[in-house]
Amino acid sequence: MKPVSFLDGRVSLYAGDCLEVLDALPENSVDSIVCDPPYHLTSIVKRFGAGQAAEAKAGATGAFKRASAGFMGKQWDGGDIAFRPETWAKVLRVLKPGGYVLAFASTRGFGRMSVAIEDAGFITLPFIAWVFGSGFPKATRVKAEGYDGHRYGGQALKPAIEPIYMGQKPFEKGLSGTDNILKWGTGAINIGGCRIHAEDAKGYEYTVKRTAPGATQNETGQTKFEDGTLYSAKTQDGRWPANLIHDGSDEVVSTFPDAPGQQREVNEGFAPKTGATVYGDYGPRPTVTPRDNGGSASRFFYAAKADAEDRVGSKHPTVKPLDLMQYLVRLVTPKDGTVLDPFAGTGTTGEAAWREGFNAVLIEREAEYQADIATRMDLALKPTKRAAVAKSKGKLMGAEDTPLFGAEAV
Repeated sequence: MKPVSFLDGRVSLYAGDCLEVLDALPENSVDSIVCDPPYHLTSIVKRFGAGQAAEAKAGATGAFKRASAGFMGKQWDGGDIAFRPETWAKVLRVLKPGGYVLAFASTRGFGRMSVAIEDAGFITLPFIAWVFGSGFPKATRVKAEGYDGHRYGGQALKPAIEPIYMGQKPFEKGLSGTDNILKWGTGAINIGGCRIHAEDAKGYEYTVKRTAPGATQNETGQTKFEDGTLYSAKTQDGRWPANLIHDGSDEVVSTFPDAPGQQREVNEGFAPKTGATVYGDYGPRPTVTPRDNGGSASRFFYAAKADAEDRVGSKHPTVKPLDLMQYLVRLVTPKDGTVLDPFAGTGTTGEAAWREGFNAVLIEREAEYQADIATRMDLALKPTKRAAVAKSKGKLMGAEDTPLFGAEAV
């Protein structure tokens, strides 16, 4: 099975079923998995009927016909591939020990997918929440007296979050975390490369007095600080990344409260009073003040914005922002590593990996999206042409009722 190569061989596309392609890939050959599997938003029972059930008919409403087609009428969203442990067991085999998997899901299907991935052998970690403001509810009005303002349906509430499963392949048996990382290069999160930057999150120099090892105490119990040393350092720029990501939209930002920035010590020469004892008065506490004038607490979290150029003309219903995918592959992929996406769609993961200096292996079954991937890789090297493709379609419209590209233009 020979892949098609793009971007000087940095991105490889296997055209075919991911279950078959995964079997052909070498064991322990990729450094991370970042993917957006089918969401399977229609249950198997509703789609095909329960066991021993009579064959379902389309009926006057055509409900079964719509359900059998999958999400937004797409056959690839049918079935249950993301809910099968054997799918993720194949993914586990090709991932290096300690490597991470990030997989998007719907809020309805996250539980089933999460259990399947864990049953395959992954260690489940706290999920990442991606919050956005472009979702639209799809609810049915209750046409009965006394039920004004009431709705029902599977998406009666406005969709505003997609969970991203985060899991890790266990370290090689007998190796510590550090030993595994040194051997395989996998197992660590790139905290430094994913810090959240803002004006009030700049690094600053500070000096503190620290007691030297073995410092003695006098008869009152006071630590003899003359046995200590002054320690100077500089804090890192940017905040520690959180497991919350948002799209930066006005709608989302407005839901965060106003909050002051980091606290800064004003009397930097603070030290306990002379003669203070362990159980006595430690003297005045440091005086602190916010580092900025405050603002929305949304600045504490990474914001990934989507625009028309993220689509590059594709009609795929669940295209993710390129900024978001770059952040995710940077978070879990070691330097010079290879990212695998077994459900490549339009190839956003591949482009994101390339832009971050990584290699990518993509698997996509649908011919329509294989063509989209080829277009994306061509336009990745042609920013002017890329902008023209988006502009030529005006404000690109997304598929109706999808979380990212809703009924309004983006």
